[in-house]
Amino acid sequence: MVVMRHPELPAITLTLLCSLASMLWGFPFGPVLELDVIPRTTVPFNGLLGCNHFRGQTVNYSTLLLEDRAGMLYVGAREALYALDTANISAIRKNSSIDWAASSEQKKQCLSKGRDDQTECYNYVRFLDRYNETHLYTCGTHAFRPRCAYIDVERFSFVRFEEGKEKCPYDPSKGYTGFIVDSEMYTASQYDFRSSPDIRRNFPFPNLKTEDTPTKWLLEADFVGSALLRESINSSIGDDDKVYFFFTERNPEQKPYSSQTRVARVARVCKADIGGQRTLQRKWTSFLKARLVCSFPEYELQFNILRGVYVLEGPTLHDSLVFAVFRLEWKNVKTSAVCQYSIRDVQAAFDGPYMELQDSKWREYTGKVPDLRPGSCITDQHRAQLINSSRDLPDNVLMFARRHPLMAREIQPIGGRPLLFKKSTDYTRITVHKVTALDGNTYTMIFTGTDDGWIHKAVQLRDRVHIIEELQLFKEPEPINNMVISYKQKSIYVSAASGVVQVPLSSCLRYTSCYGCVFARDPLCGWDGRQCVEISTYPVRFNLTQDIQMGNRGCDNITEGGFVTHRTRSVMVGHDMLLLCELRSNLAVPHWTLNGEQLQGYAVDTGYRIGTDGLLIIGAQTRHSGHYRCYAVENAVWIPIRSYMVRVQPVPPPSPHLPTDPTALPERLFTTSTMSISPSSESIEQPLHPLPSRPEFHTNLHMEAMYISMVAVLGGLCLVLTVVLLYVSFCAHSAPGHRKYSQQELSITPTTERKRSSHVELKTISSHCNGRIGGLYGAAASGGEFLQIIPSDGQVSPNKEPPPAPPLPMPPPLPSTEYANGLSATFPNVLRKINGNSYMLLSQMDSDMTSPLYHSFTEELNRILEKRKHTQLDMQPDESSV
Repeated sequence: MVVMRHPELPAITLTLLCSLASMLWGFPFGPVLELDVIPRTTVPFNGLLGCNHFRGQTVNYSTLLLEDRAGMLYVGAREALYALDTANISAIRKNSSIDWAASSEQKKQCLSKGRDDQTECYNYVRFLDRYNETHLYTCGTHAFRPRCAYIDVERFSFVRFEEGKEKCPYDPSKGYTGFIVDSEMYTASQYDFRSSPDIRRNFPFPNLKTEDTPTKWLLEADFVGSALLRESINSSIGDDDKVYFFFTERNPEQKPYSSQTRVARVARVCKADIGGQRTLQRKWTSFLKARLVCSFPEYELQFNILRGVYVLEGPTLHDSLVFAVFRLEWKNVKTSAVCQYSIRDVQAAFDGPYMELQDSKWREYTGKVPDLRPGSCITDQHRAQLINSSRDLPDNVLMFARRHPLMAREIQPIGGRPLLFKKSTDYTRITVHKVTALDGNTYTMIFTGTDDGWIHKAVQLRDRVHIIEELQLFKEPEPINNMVISYKQKSIYVSAASGVVQVPLSSCLRYTSCYGCVFARDPLCGWDGRQCVEISTYPVRFNLTQDIQMGNRGCDNITEGGFVTHRTRSVMVGHDMLLLCELRSNLAVPHWTLNGEQLQGYAVDTGYRIGTDGLLIIGAQTRHSGHYRCYAVENAVWIPIRSYMVRVQPVPPPSPHLPTDPTALPERLFTTSTMSISPSSESIEQPLHPLPSRPEFHTNLHMEAMYISMVAVLGGLCLVLTVVLLYVSFCAHSAPGHRKYSQQELSITPTTERKRSSHVELKTISSHCNGRIGGLYGAAASGGEFLQIIPSDGQVSPNKEPPPAPPLPMPPPLPSTEYANGLSATFPNVLRKINGNSYMLLSQMDSDMTSPLYHSFTEELNRILEKRKHTQLDMQPDESSV
């Protein structure tokens, strides 16, 4: 069966697909992309300043415990723990590591469970926290059989082990969070690989957990963080402290036509909760959860996958803030957002209306709520009714709490939209730091880690964020696992799979000018008149310059002489020239002037093109000579960077020894050499001097023209001889007494054993030998030849010879170009060999395929494969094989 395809259908289909893709990308991202925050400076790995690195004998450094007062950073990795000095994590101390590998027997059992021996059957340290003044407590997956242990801090060694299946997940990839406070351990994860996610208090007794029936409180939850807020301090109602958990779970309240299958949540439990007396025994009586919204409502863009959180305590606990990083549910689109929430809004949601499951759908509950509000902590109101603990709560209150864990009010971010939006970036972690600047204001500095080993350092300016710099902390792309800040060492410690990096909170010395220091808007840096310094090291700060709000004030007395690099450049008329201007700031815009007048770099008739790396003069003319200056314009301030004195030299008159025919000369006798445009290249900065006009110069030009002419003549002779040889060869094979087809055997043979049936012949039908002109496709075929693939063991029947085509004018022969497989480019269809066991047709004919002799490439290939079906094939063929 022959399937006819319209020649325009592929183009139409491709156009429709491209239009659909652009529509999908443009909606709802189009307008939002204008909000994308660009880091001011980009610092690659080799440009880091003052960083310390640590890498032990293992991998996966995921758990960090910072004890700032003691100057210790405890690190949990795969099958090892480390105790590092916060002053310099690169300094290795004695007794600073503990090996904690799973036994070989345990790893065999892990394999028997169907787990991966390359990734899962190890002991991954997932929990590490202070237990008491003398001991740490840690838990690990232990090859899918969790174990926990106590560590003596002074000797940094294990003292006792215990079962960990209720405290640590089996799977190292499962989301997990937890901490110890007041000798109580709180964790949240999917512990067993067959169990449901759970929030637990593991000790002391009684242990508590979430409820599974009749309403599941957690649905495939993936936990990312937790925090304790001591709301009992100065509480007017005798409230209790609360523990908050942040996670993403399956959306049980999907609306019609909604594409959101998962939602971000925050849940809370009361620290003094001990479960119910008869109802909710050993279960939380105070569990409530609400939705965290992070979206651009005007564009209907929802960020619903929670990646990391940081709770920043304020002057009062009710003024505390939650910073959370989100990504889209569409995994193939890398876009992140940072949303900021107030604890007051979180509390308001938990004090609002409830949701109820009705007919398998969640709806807002409008019935009567018990007087003692379900899910609340024990307050003075409860104590007045002789209810001193959760075990004293009435059954009707506990039954209501059991069936109504979800709140109806959603928690909106401050400002109603994300604080930071970043395109083409996937944030994985976040940490926050408060800094007081020279103006007396306190600024919030935000550090976000990415999935490719970078961190973004930013400062919050009212309702927006300015990214000061982005730092590449690891040579190879890898996700940031954890981040903690040391206020004592003024450092941030960042861990990933390959190691831990200690990064200064600020590298002020990187900014070498006043404007560079002020433009950065780093609250930790200021200009002292000579260099950019950390303001914390200056007890007297009145002579320091800093402008966080505007980023452009305080450097008015700076002259341009200290900034500008002067160069002299020459170029011949009609040639191109690139004037480099390196901009160290991603936010700066280059502006050029010629003799004091600003250049418009994109006008058609100017001959200029302005890019981010320089000014390109195209086809230089005498009017392009003059004094060029490059300015970096940022925050409405023009900073001079480069100065060039350009001279355009006229073309010297032709030598009498040179031919007068202009066609005998190359298009341009003088061309600029190809240069590597790199800021570090010194050769670019060397001035180009005018070419000499001495007699020796004209002699060199004459010799050059003579050599070019000789090469052209020899090349023409070779071309003619090649065409003649090809013509004679094809005609000789087509002469009487010879076969009408020149055969070239192409092997599609496996690497094991070659068999006759696995060979293919390439038939070339001459279109102009022995009086046959035009060939099978006539003038439509380039060179008038047609390629056909047949098995080599097939015999050519005389009855199946193609009849002579009607005479057509013979097209001129094309230059012959050899390909890797020996075929000539004069053939209309070319087969390229791929990895030794397949062939690909490179060009197809667009002419009418109605000839009865026509066989599609697919049909020919199917016949070849049918004959190869019973041959011995390579057991591991190439991925690109047919």
